[in-house]
Amino acid sequence: MAVIVPILYIIAFGLFIYGLSGLTGPRTAVRGNLIAAVGMGLAVVATLLLVQTNWILIIVGLVVGTVLGVPAARNVKMTQMPQMVALFNGVGGGAVALIAWAEFRATDGFVDTALYVVIASMFAAIVGSISFWGSLIAFGKLQEMLPGRPIGLGRAQQPINMGLLALAVVAAVVAGLGGAGEIWVIAVLVLAAVVGVLVVLPIGGADMPVVISLLNAMTGLSAAAAGLALDNTAMIVAGMIVGASGSILTNQMAVAMNRTIPAIVAGGFGGTASLPGADDGVERTVRSTSESDAAIQMAYASQVIVVPGYGMAVAQAQHAVKDMAKLLESKGVEVKYAIHPVAGRMPGHMNVLLAEADVPYDALKEMDDINGEFSRTDVTLVIGANDVTNPAARNDPSSAIYGMPILNVDESRNVIVLKRSMGSGFAGIDNPLFYGQNTSMLFGDAKKSVAGVTEGLKAL
Repeated sequence: MAVIVPILYIIAFGLFIYGLSGLTGPRTAVRGNLIAAVGMGLAVVATLLLVQTNWILIIVGLVVGTVLGVPAARNVKMTQMPQMVALFNGVGGGAVALIAWAEFRATDGFVDTALYVVIASMFAAIVGSISFWGSLIAFGKLQEMLPGRPIGLGRAQQPINMGLLALAVVAAVVAGLGGAGEIWVIAVLVLAAVVGVLVVLPIGGADMPVVISLLNAMTGLSAAAAGLALDNTAMIVAGMIVGASGSILTNQMAVAMNRTIPAIVAGGFGGTASLPGADDGVERTVRSTSESDAAIQMAYASQVIVVPGYGMAVAQAQHAVKDMAKLLESKGVEVKYAIHPVAGRMPGHMNVLLAEADVPYDALKEMDDINGEFSRTDVTLVIGANDVTNPAARNDPSSAIYGMPILNVDESRNVIVLKRSMGSGFAGIDNPLFYGQNTSMLFGDAKKSVAGVTEGLKAL
């Protein structure tokens, strides 16, 4: 066993990294995910070879986890994928926090325990608990069990958060002194739990993709710390991979929004702002269009850009969009897709949906690559992408999202926005794009509207 286990771990780590490299594109993502899963399976087998006791408890845990996890992953709708990601990530953080508690009990309160084990265990307890409870709040917001708008305590929010975190650290120090009562490690978990709740509650819906990525990174770091405490190489390597990749992604998304991670954690925008002058009594004209008129506009265009957002996910319209695009291309119209880094409710949400509909990867254009195309585009079709197309972010210094890079759809010759109503996006901020002279609104369910446009194209 002393030789086999390290070999299995090395193979598993290689598969982790190779599988992760496959996630860089939709063509190789499924294969990469399977390769990484095989690596995790080998790591689990290697770890079980080291186990001498508690086989019944281990088997029960594996069975329960499999029974709950496999059906949930297989049956989840694409519209609910962000919620599932948040929930599964939270479960990982919660497991790490419980491992830290178990380590405390196994050593009789860290009696005669190496200092690095104590520090790693308490770090895992704090960060894992914050990640678990913060992920539950993120899940509640995404599932609309909690309001998507920020819920905070105003200026007192940050002092309270820092104070509770300081108390958690103090409790962790006392718990790590050796021989302390179990109440101290429980206090660490409870205080960290409150911090996790209070940190995520004030974050607005528009910042949720960044929050999910950040919580994912925290879970990875806490798992690596727990691995250090348990002397488990698999947990250390896997945790560091998750922590590092999650941290890089979080930073990239924050940069894409022209915001800093501390600013987001301090309380994101959303739910508090409205279009300046929206209540000043001035009548604003909204032009509506029909499916047949939209079909005519796009049929005689040379280039059409589709901007997908959460509205497409809710309506499950990605396949209908693909069918419409295929018909347009048969008429000689060039179709491209503009992808904003934080469109949807999780990182890469739109890419996943469009890949599911077999949209060619080359047609998906990132924000920096596509923004120069809008000014020479005949028709831009916006499907529920409210916040990432809001020109107030570029033009209005008083807007809560001012400075956030957006897709410059308002520069197109014609813009058609598919929405159910004139309601604001997840950030709770009105969008002046809807009142533009070159904008037409096509109201209704996005899937039905796109299907209607497709039928109109067939008739031309």
